[in-house]
Amino acid sequence: MKEKLERVTATVEVTVDRDTAFRIFTEEINEWWVRGPINFCDGARAAEIRFELGVGGRFLEVYDDAAGDALEVGRITVWEPGRRLVYRSSLDDTEVDIRFEATSGGTKVLLEQRLVPGGENARFLSGWENVLGWFGDRADWPGPAAPAQRDLPRVSPVLYYKDLATAVEWLVRVFGLRSRNRGRMSDFGEVALGDSVIILWPLEEASSEKQDCVTHALYCYVDDLEGHFARAKAGGAVIVDQIRGHGDRVYVAEDLEGHRWTFAQARPTQK
Repeated sequence: MKEKLERVTATVEVTVDRDTAFRIFTEEINEWWVRGPINFCDGARAAEIRFELGVGGRFLEVYDDAAGDALEVGRITVWEPGRRLVYRSSLDDTEVDIRFEATSGGTKVLLEQRLVPGGENARFLSGWENVLGWFGDRADWPGPAAPAQRDLPRVSPVLYYKDLATAVEWLVRVFGLRSRNRGRMSDFGEVALGDSVIILWPLEEASSEKQDCVTHALYCYVDDLEGHFARAKAGGAVIVDQIRGHGDRVYVAEDLEGHRWTFAQARPTQK
């Protein structure tokens, strides 16, 4: 019988003091939260992510601020600036506990997502190492302020690798690209060159009955996903995956010579 998972943990060390680290984590989360295919609950509509500061404040994924349209991800139960933040998930039976501990070189941030007593429904995030990596990149940015995270480009190339971590390390070291995944990668990786982003996906996820192995593809954002899907289907594109939603709402198609295209619904903020 498989043992029930009751907690996941992640940690990162940054070079700023505890008060600064806490402020960046809470007040500037929308500036360092990476925009990517699975980094929002509803990536097609997400315009912002933020904490309402203090006990009772909400952790929100904002869709339309003026209309009050937002998803409550969690609600803060512990608020100790410079020391500790805890929020109770509004989506399942877990809570997230983030502690800030002073070190000789700055601050160690320890995160634990755990099942609450008596809880049964848990959706543990496998990518907390990545989230703390994004935060760490912002906290360690030289100078007073890092640039705000931008939405992904409308079109990004996708490359498939057997070993994502090794591929990222090689691309950074040999080609001088910048990793957008400071922590341990789970589902996918990203590297950047200037404002351009290359998405890296595991090779085993690329198999299909038609092709033994897909090695490259394109990831594209469109304004009307349903309309685009209908046009592609009517025009004779081979539909690999119907429209589905997990973060970004997407469908996958192949063109006339078998090249793989993933089309996603653009967020409101995308240019």
